[in-house]
Amino acid sequence: MVFANRHQAADRLAVALAAYKGQHPLILAIPRGAVPMGLRLAQALDGELDVVLVRKLRAPFNPEFAVGSIDESGWSYIADYAESVGGTPAYLAQEKQTQLDTIRKRRAQYTPLRPPIDPAGRTVIVIDDGLATGATMISALHALRAQKPARLVCAVPVAPADTLKKIRPYADEVVCLSTPMHFQAVGQFYADFPQVEDAEVEAILKQA
Repeated sequence: MVFANRHQAADRLAVALAAYKGQHPLILAIPRGAVPMGLRLAQALDGELDVVLVRKLRAPFNPEFAVGSIDESGWSYIADYAESVGGTPAYLAQEKQTQLDTIRKRRAQYTPLRPPIDPAGRTVIVIDDGLATGATMISALHALRAQKPARLVCAVPVAPADTLKKIRPYADEVVCLSTPMHFQAVGQFYADFPQVEDAEVEAILKQA
């Protein structure tokens, strides 16, 4: 399955999540790519939009490859293969601080006039434009579980089957539209996959 763009992927997710319409779900998008999708999903499900701020911990010689992730509280998930690709304890300590600084900067940018929306007691749907290793989604779900939502849902258009297996223990429900066998990167499953800039995220959150 190849999606025309993020909007089409969000529309298809909205159909798969239609049972949550009427429950005023909290849609939490992982920036930056998932934020335009989150707005579309929130509108389709009569929900509310916010962001969940997590960052991948980058492999030392391949910044696109995640060796773990960190959430806004500073809790981190480290993949079991991290050390084998150069993720030594010293490197990871430095990388955690770098990404935590980015998270704090983004919180100040994205929601300067209000705190994050409280997920406690609510149906929470965490959305991303796709999963590769699943590291950032694991951190997002872990952070949110601690805040006691009534139901925690992971929703993505595309992910490898083995990644979904890692994700399932962290969510009450996982919705994924496509699990291709040959997976290299999320972008290969979109005809149009532009980078989403901070300015677009800020504009969406102001109108949400």
